[in-house]
Amino acid sequence: MSVYDKLLADMKDAMKARDKVRLGVIRGIKSQIMNAKVADSNHDLTEEQITDIIMKEIKQQKESLEEFKKADRQDLVADQEAKLKIAEEYAPKQMSNEEVQKIVNETISQVGAESMADFGKVMGAIMPKVKGQADGSVINQMVKKQLQS
Repeated sequence: MSVYDKLLADMKDAMKARDKVRLGVIRGIKSQIMNAKVADSNHDLTEEQITDIIMKEIKQQKESLEEFKKADRQDLVADQEAKLKIAEEYAPKQMSNEEVQKIVNETISQVGAESMADFGKVMGAIMPKVKGQADGSVINQMVKKQLQS
């Protein structure tokens, strides 16, 4: 079952269960998918494009969560955490920190990076390998740590 089909099935289930939070998150993702489809001259989107849209939504929700925490809005934090958890159900399985660290180490060796001057080359080589499977900010921190030591 494709991610889009799962979204549609889960949307129907959320409607039947009257789960407003889940329904809102799913509708938001579905809306973004439909907007991307219209922007692409009504061509069907690939699984990779749909995954990119979902990852973008998750990133936006994480940023909102951080802002709510900074503003000490606990009422909004709990709601945003629930929405984030629902959106993450549609994302690909995330790599563990150990798996990401292994890829970072391998890529630094392959590229021959020795200092922070090589940061861009390393990130450019890593990101296609882990697309959708690891958080870019986590990778960024790991690469910086490795290149600074």
